[in-house]
Amino acid sequence: MEAAQITRRDAGREAVTAPARPAPEHGWWAPADPAPLGLAGFALTTFILGLVNANAISGSDVYVVLSVAGAYGGLVQLLAGMWSFAERNNFAAVAFSSYGAFWISFVLLIQFFLPEAAKAGGPLAANHAVAIYLLCWGWFTFYMWLATFRSNIALNLVFLTLWIAYLLLGIGALGHGHPTITHWGGYVTAACAVIAWYVSAAHVLNHHFGRTLLPLVPLTR
Repeated sequence: MEAAQITRRDAGREAVTAPARPAPEHGWWAPADPAPLGLAGFALTTFILGLVNANAISGSDVYVVLSVAGAYGGLVQLLAGMWSFAERNNFAAVAFSSYGAFWISFVLLIQFFLPEAAKAGGPLAANHAVAIYLLCWGWFTFYMWLATFRSNIALNLVFLTLWIAYLLLGIGALGHGHPTITHWGGYVTAACAVIAWYVSAAHVLNHHFGRTLLPLVPLTR
């Protein structure tokens, strides 16, 4: 997930890492900016899951999330991460690849491993496993959030709300479950997705029109 700093030669093409990052040396193939694609895949999948956790739509609709998570949130984000490696954008490569892997692992967890964990140790053990899973992803998101202070306010808010969402959802899964905390985690998750959509739209529209239509507000100059 990337940041803002419109250059003269490519208004709207924005980088996530520190301004000192060396320019990529492209060979026979130079990929387009993968950030808006990765952000869009993240936002759509995250928004639907947020609605499920907020109880805005039925929990049985989590299977709708799984289909989107495997293809758009998972595979597409993973591809965006690989293309970010080609651009030598360390932050975006780590973020997109990791969250793409998160969604793929989420599909595997819900479909295959969590039911087996519940059979082996009971619902309480399965809940604790999910809590650990979410809290560990929260730790990863926390230090990625720290890196966004060299980026822009919009991206910083994406990672801040995502970190809070992981924390709330992880706590909500502890013990026999805490529905109210989980619902709040869902609200924050949905808010995170909306901000991520904004950042994705900013990348696309600012680049396409050649000027800043949706500001991202840089945190560094």
